[in-house]
Amino acid sequence: MTSKSVENIKQIQHALARKGYNPGPVDGVWGRLTEAAVRHFQADHGLVADGVVGPKTSVVLLGNEMAVAPSDDPSIPWFQEARRLVGVREVVGPGNEPKIIDWAKKAGIDYRDDDIPWCGLFVAHCVSSTLSGELLPGNPLGARNWLKFGAPCSPMLGSILVFWRGKIDGWKGHVGFYAGEDKDAFHVLGGNQGNSVSIVRIARDRLLEARWPASAPVCVTEKVELAAGDSFFSTNEA
Repeated sequence: MTSKSVENIKQIQHALARKGYNPGPVDGVWGRLTEAAVRHFQADHGLVADGVVGPKTSVVLLGNEMAVAPSDDPSIPWFQEARRLVGVREVVGPGNEPKIIDWAKKAGIDYRDDDIPWCGLFVAHCVSSTLSGELLPGNPLGARNWLKFGAPCSPMLGSILVFWRGKIDGWKGHVGFYAGEDKDAFHVLGGNQGNSVSIVRIARDRLLEARWPASAPVCVTEKVELAAGDSFFSTNEA
C-alpha cells in the first residue's frame, strides 16, 4: 500500500511552522503537537477547530485544496498513522516489541506483554495519538468494545471495522481499519494480523459494525474496490 501521506503531512507541518504555529518536528508523523497547531490555526482563522485538515483548512493554510489520492487524505490522520506502522511485528517468545509497549504507555493502557492480543491496542494508539479529544472505549484491548466507540457508519476508508472471531454470539473479536474491499471480503489494516501490522482479507459475513470517530468529520468516500488476488481469508487474528 504505497503511501504519500508522510509527504503530505510534512507539507502541512512546514506551512504551519512558516505561519508561526509549532507542529513539532517536521517529520511526516501526525502527532498531538501537529494536531494542536492545526487547531490553533483554525481558531485564529475562523475555521472549525477540529484539528483535521479538510478542504477548507487546506485552502486557508496551503493556498489550495490538497490534491491527494483518497488513501493519502490528511483528514483521516488515524488511518495515515496506521499505514505508517505497517510492518511492526511482535516479538515471538520471550521479550516484547518496544513500539507496541510504548503505544500502551502513551495511551494510558495497562499492557505489558505483546503475547496478549493487541489489535485493540493498535487501533487505540492510532486514534489517541492523532485525535487528542476522542474518547476511547472502556477496555480498548477488547475488540468488541469498539462497538461502543464513536458513531456507526458505513464501511469506508479509515472507518473502524469490528469483527466476530470464533463465533458470532461469543466474546472474541477483531478490530482494524477499512483499507478496501472485494466482493467477498474487507481488506483490513490492523495489528496482530499474522503477529504484525498488516493488511489481510476478512470475510464480509464476519463484520459486526463499522464505526467512525465522534470528533472527526465524516469523510464520505466511494468504496475502495481492490482485487482479491491469491490471498486467503484471515480466520484467526490473535
